[in-house]
Amino acid sequence: MSKDNATAAPEGREPTPAEAARTLVRQAIKGGLATLEPGTGHPYASLVLVATDPAGAPILLLSSLALHTRNLEADPRASVLLDGTSSLGDPLAGGRVTLIGRLAPSEDPSLRRRYLARHPSAAGYADFGDFKFFSMTVEKAHYVGGFGRIVTLPAADILEDTSDATGLLAAEADIIAHMTADHADAITLYATRLAGAGPGTWRLVGVDPSGLDLLLEDRAVRLPFPERVRTPGDIRRVLVAMAERARASGADSAT
Repeated sequence: MSKDNATAAPEGREPTPAEAARTLVRQAIKGGLATLEPGTGHPYASLVLVATDPAGAPILLLSSLALHTRNLEADPRASVLLDGTSSLGDPLAGGRVTLIGRLAPSEDPSLRRRYLARHPSAAGYADFGDFKFFSMTVEKAHYVGGFGRIVTLPAADILEDTSDATGLLAAEADIIAHMTADHADAITLYATRLAGAGPGTWRLVGVDPSGLDLLLEDRAVRLPFPERVRTPGDIRRVLVAMAERARASGADSAT
């Protein structure tokens, strides 16, 4: 996994398949989960809610009562299809990515926090005895960006190596709480003026070395940082600069 992965392309350049796939994964709210039925080997597809860990791998919350979970208990191999075509008149002209790997239960508390930040309604059942959080070990990905734009990508092109940013990830919850309590206006400006999203009370739900994950109800956007951040000090400086840039862009448009 690369420490230099950018989530989105610089302004003025079409994103590479890897950049487009990473953005699509980070912005996903739901996806199609494909597992293998024991005995027959038949693929079974189901709809699931999706979040991502700091590296960009999928997080799922699954019930042991569900058929897909029983399938995973017998064979952890799975695929997750993430679809970015919902706003297009011709969906086949849009982007989608299939992540291929293995799903396993995880007790990592950061996965729970990131998933529930993205899907707060799941807090009502996340502690039921039959539910567990699952994380995916991504082995490869298959990206389709429309007709003729099809590529298989190694896991290193999708995931980010976060080993040099342990301080930042340890502070993620505090960063989000501080920004939400004291800088909610800046969060909205990040989404509307820098990420080009529509108006509304946007929430900050994820922070990682490459960018921010922002959410408004069932809409998510990814805002890449202008530079990679590794520490709480790094992100404080970058967030201040981004807020200043967002406010300046509003002043420019008003003149």
